[in-house]
Amino acid sequence: MEKGEEFRLTVEDDAKWLEWAQRQFAAIAGNDRLIDWQEFKLALKVKKEFFAKRFFALFDADNSGTISLDELMDGLRMLTHGEPAEKLRFLFNVYDVDGSGQIDHEELRTVLESCMEESALQLSSSVLDELTDALFEAADEDGSGAISFDELRRELEKYPDVMENMTIGAAGWLKPPDDEPKTGPHLPRYLTPRYINNNLRKVIFVIAYCLLNAALFTEAAYRFAFRGANWCIIVARGCGQCLNLNSSLILVLMLRQTLTYIRSTRVARLLPIDQHIIFHKTVGLIIAALSLVHSLAHVGNAVIITSPSGPLPNNTAWDVLFTQPHLTPLGLVKHSAFLTGWLLDIILVVMVICSLPFVRRSGNFQVFYWTHLMYIFFWVLLLMHGPRFWYWFIVPGIIFILERVSQLRLVRQAQFGKMYVEKADLMPSGVTHLMITRPPHFDYSPGDYLFVNIPQIAKHEWHPFTISSAPEEPDTISLHVRSAGNWTNKLYSFYDERHKRNRQVSIRSRSRKSNGSTSTEKAAEADPLCLDVPPSPPSDPYRYRSGGDQGSRHPVTKSMGWSDKNGKSATYVEVSTGGKHSNGKHRKLKRDPTNDRVEVFINGPYGTATRAIFRAEHAVLIGAGIGVTPFASILQSIMLRCRTNQQTCPNCQHEWIGSVPEHVMRIKKVDFIWINRNQKAFEWFVRLLTQLELQQAGMSERFLDMHMFMTAALGKTDMKGVGLQMALDIMHSKGNKDMITGLKTRTQPGRPDWDKLFADITGQRKGKVQVFFCGSPILGKTIKAMCEKYKFHFHKENF
Repeated sequence: MEKGEEFRLTVEDDAKWLEWAQRQFAAIAGNDRLIDWQEFKLALKVKKEFFAKRFFALFDADNSGTISLDELMDGLRMLTHGEPAEKLRFLFNVYDVDGSGQIDHEELRTVLESCMEESALQLSSSVLDELTDALFEAADEDGSGAISFDELRRELEKYPDVMENMTIGAAGWLKPPDDEPKTGPHLPRYLTPRYINNNLRKVIFVIAYCLLNAALFTEAAYRFAFRGANWCIIVARGCGQCLNLNSSLILVLMLRQTLTYIRSTRVARLLPIDQHIIFHKTVGLIIAALSLVHSLAHVGNAVIITSPSGPLPNNTAWDVLFTQPHLTPLGLVKHSAFLTGWLLDIILVVMVICSLPFVRRSGNFQVFYWTHLMYIFFWVLLLMHGPRFWYWFIVPGIIFILERVSQLRLVRQAQFGKMYVEKADLMPSGVTHLMITRPPHFDYSPGDYLFVNIPQIAKHEWHPFTISSAPEEPDTISLHVRSAGNWTNKLYSFYDERHKRNRQVSIRSRSRKSNGSTSTEKAAEADPLCLDVPPSPPSDPYRYRSGGDQGSRHPVTKSMGWSDKNGKSATYVEVSTGGKHSNGKHRKLKRDPTNDRVEVFINGPYGTATRAIFRAEHAVLIGAGIGVTPFASILQSIMLRCRTNQQTCPNCQHEWIGSVPEHVMRIKKVDFIWINRNQKAFEWFVRLLTQLELQQAGMSERFLDMHMFMTAALGKTDMKGVGLQMALDIMHSKGNKDMITGLKTRTQPGRPDWDKLFADITGQRKGKVQVFFCGSPILGKTIKAMCEKYKFHFHKENF
């Protein structure tokens, strides 16, 4: 697209938005065409009233206490189409609260504090002071103690294109108008050459699947047509033959252990294994549709054969469908077909309804789980119903039974021994970090997932979670569980209650000491959970705390063993809490005595699309929120693999990491993109990312680029965020440290510009690009479309 054309489209979009905004604000203004403060505040939807008041005051040109619709639209037109100087003057007036013509230090601090709240940032007062000082010193060129209009203009000129694109975020006040539907014929996305080229395995599989179903339907229909059957029987038999295939295929698509094994073979390059869950859901809906047609066809047949000219004129359709007076020996078990058929329909309706997203994602996972177990009765009845179904079912059925037997608790316990939750951290945004005993022979690949069962939370429930630790870590398996449903909320509350109980025990312990008890043994004797252990030396002085001064570093203590005279042991564990479940303060949690540890059972590991990462040349890892967990495992594994190639100069003892051999991994470059809504979510893996940055400093060539995005933060093109982002840029350039995460990588506000990011990645020319994504399905569709545009291979984690 030519630059002039792009500008023309932008002007057209702005004009369309202004027209729409005028209609919206006219509705708010009412008959008097005046907007008062409360109406303006309601429309603006800002988190802090500071900006609402400043904008209202500046739009109210006649100081009448109300804004006429004309005044408002004049202001919006200026901010949309005005010259950069006009926008800058408006910004300066926003910052110049007292109207003195200059911005003093206190005014700037007030504005930055409001910017911080609008961007959902939580920075300490000391950090806010640092940011204010940095921006004030940079802008106050003459050292007069105030920032003039010209000084602010010169400071903003250091940021190209900011003024040209700056608005007050007016488009975010109300929902923008939807794009008008495109007119004219156009190919569906799934039929475009770009989509087919980027999803060739999937397309070939779907075509083969459709052809096979068509062939089976045709064969059965021809066979019964040759026998002289009516058209209803022909349709019913054709659908029945397709149901034989699909009712077996739906099982094959969920043989997780078998699919994990196939991923390690060359066959994986021919099959779309990454989409096995999507295909499983699709096949389930196709089974429901085929069953409906199959049943309706049999109803039609009953009507035909009981008609006056039919073979059973003395019976009714009801007799044929439910009492079977003719006793036709249908089904593998004679005379059972009609009875089992109706039971199969009932089971199928229940399973399909309870598998829909509105059930699974609305906190009713148990409903989905327990009704889905009806598949056992479904297959038993289907074996009785269809005389030929067992031909299709016998091989996958045997594999399925072997897999299920291998997943039994007794079998897993015999294989791995007893496993316990060794450590539980309550982290920001309601995330529970579990460290589980790693069995001696539990081998997995980076990015794999497993199913977890904790009887003390729910005895019969198994839930899948990605392993966030690296396979090279020998002692424990780490999981990060976000509270997003009944089971996960119960897990968080379970350990939160343990913290409270241990805290009460500690208080009682200190109370006993203050009453004269001086020894740890006496306190432990009085209460076996009372553990008074002196803190050990700091094990990691660079771990961040979720509460208090953000961006500052705090030492944490090692886990330290202790035993009382009865032999009961415990360990101090440091935990970090936040989000809706806690007040965000750092806490210590004492692990319960050994005989009271939480037992856990696991099924897995199971492979995902990320198993292909070490075969990639240029890997792009995109995680949204807690979707970063598979990449935490992958990045740790990459870090440890690089360390194996660490070299040391024999003369100066300088250490560096050279190129890693291809048999270790083929990756030449990694771009890691992490998108979070709020600041606290970054604390989940900031320690790991800090280690990666430190290690990369010793590499001969830059291997890893990190791109961090905070979607709640406002960017430089929004007047409510420009000052804060400028201050953060200044502090980052001074100390080479991001004030939001503490990393060297600067956290970018807003959502990623995928076109710009992918264009930069293409320009690096480090080999064939493969994108690995874990996050929300909506974002996944956006990224997949961009991958098709840039011809990147797209992998998405599903389980």
